[in-house]
Amino acid sequence: MLALLGYMMIIVFMILIMTGRLSAMIALIVVPIVFAFIGGFGSEMGPMALEGIKSVAPTGIMILFAILFFGVLIDAGVFDPIIKTILKLVKGDPVKISIGTAVLALLISLDGDGTTTYMITISAMLPLFKRIGMRPLILAGIAVSASGVMNLLPWGGPTARVMTALNLEMSEVFTPVIPSMIGGVLFVLFMSYCLGKKERKRIGVIEFDYQGVDQQAAATEELHLKRPKLIIFNYALTITLLIALIMELLPSAVLFMSGFAIAITINYPKLSDQKERVANYADNALSVVSMIFAAGIFTGILAGTEMVDAMASSLIQHIPDFMGSHFAVITAVISAPFTFFMSNDAFYYGVLPLLAKAGSAYGIDPALIGRASLLGLPVHLLSPLVPSTYLLVGMVGADFGALQRSFLKWACGSTVVMIIVAVVLGIIPL
Repeated sequence: MLALLGYMMIIVFMILIMTGRLSAMIALIVVPIVFAFIGGFGSEMGPMALEGIKSVAPTGIMILFAILFFGVLIDAGVFDPIIKTILKLVKGDPVKISIGTAVLALLISLDGDGTTTYMITISAMLPLFKRIGMRPLILAGIAVSASGVMNLLPWGGPTARVMTALNLEMSEVFTPVIPSMIGGVLFVLFMSYCLGKKERKRIGVIEFDYQGVDQQAAATEELHLKRPKLIIFNYALTITLLIALIMELLPSAVLFMSGFAIAITINYPKLSDQKERVANYADNALSVVSMIFAAGIFTGILAGTEMVDAMASSLIQHIPDFMGSHFAVITAVISAPFTFFMSNDAFYYGVLPLLAKAGSAYGIDPALIGRASLLGLPVHLLSPLVPSTYLLVGMVGADFGALQRSFLKWACGSTVVMIIVAVVLGIIPL
């Protein structure tokens, strides 16, 4: 009964946001509350929701101050040289722009943090997309696709969860999966090429002088915000922060809070300027952070009612015995919908141990199940439960449902390619 209730809740939620009947934020709040009452959890719903909100609070704080930190750097002109370099290389060809965007997002994703990837990639490329008339939704889709593949990096989170949940070493989980990651990267570049071809067919190649674009932009931007004399300091601060994030010297929320405090104090020492900058970012920050806390209610009720556990158990129990020898591939396939419909913590700490235990009954090593569980991650980042994706769509001014409709098929394509590479090379058994 709980499993059925959980499936119905997710189906209703997805229908509501993908048809535009409700905004994602409202659906994240209303749908789980309604289903909690239907399931008879009315009296326990409050503590469940509060627990979910507490679990996402560090992420919400981190993203809030990440928006503020990168907002200060953008205003100060830190990314202007990057934009100029990309303009020189790609000019007005949508194919080159799409592939350049993918390469940029893949490189920035090496830090393992989706928020950082989106902030830098969108900040660098959105002016160019707007200038030549390319759809910003494509920019968002390329960024999330690149980040989805690079999410397998050990410091990105999911791989570390696998190693912890199954008590495995990196050499047993991540290292063998690298060829699959390479396959995923090549697929993202192929996707970017296809999208660029469609845009080239729609708008053609726009011939323009990138220096003229810079001058035009300079005429319209608030030049008094630029801090060219501090660009070396700002680059050093950004690199230091990224290194600290990768090395996990402090919690990410604390690092971004500290980075923001330093960045705004050095670049805009006047209190009036600081207030003006914070007010300028408030709209974007509020819309993103409110979505994160709404997602906390959804995950809190989903986990607190034990619908997640019931859904996992029901799926495992319905796998026929004759398919037991293919359990690693089955795990890889179901990891996509499972990581889409629940948080990484819920899947890797709750469901994965059950999958590993079931696999061991068929003689499959837990390390193989762990590897397989990572291959659905490209789909995960399009989940309405991933906070950083709301930041992404907010930055490009797109609708979350539109992003899912346009790029879910590409995310599934990345997963399929990664699974095929894994099977062909013996990373997981067929």
